[in-house]
Amino acid sequence: MNAQGRAVSRLNTTAEIVSYAGVLPFVLCLLGVALMRDYEYRELSQRIAISYGAAVLSFVGAVHWGLALAGYLPWRPTRIGASVLPALVGATATILGGQRGLALLVVGFGVFWLYEHRSVGSELPPDYLSLRRNLSLVVCTLLAVTLIVSDKAGLT
Repeated sequence: MNAQGRAVSRLNTTAEIVSYAGVLPFVLCLLGVALMRDYEYRELSQRIAISYGAAVLSFVGAVHWGLALAGYLPWRPTRIGASVLPALVGATATILGGQRGLALLVVGFGVFWLYEHRSVGSELPPDYLSLRRNLSLVVCTLLAVTLIVSDKAGLT
């Protein structure tokens, strides 16, 4: 719903473009892990991927928190937990670091996607769900490939 109380039928094109552009840092980090000559730069690229992934995962949970806070979604214990859990998973991934941190982010993005589509999908606009599906698939793939490339690059 928008500020006037009308249902939103289509996502804002600018918001959609910015959302898809948000994948670019994941691509750059993957390239950094794969192509940088120095170990320190490969490791830095990996750490940036984990930190950025943690921030983005926190953001997707915050969207649900914000919608509930604004009254567009009802408050339920599941929603509160699901809104906060991505930030906790992201923080844990940052603490773990390395391949374990990347793996945890892949799981975090995947589980949140399942939650959105299976538990609250009927409460969310179809265009939003489509955008989130596309972005989740791309982010999970890029993080998983970064994890695999990290192993080949000698990173733990």
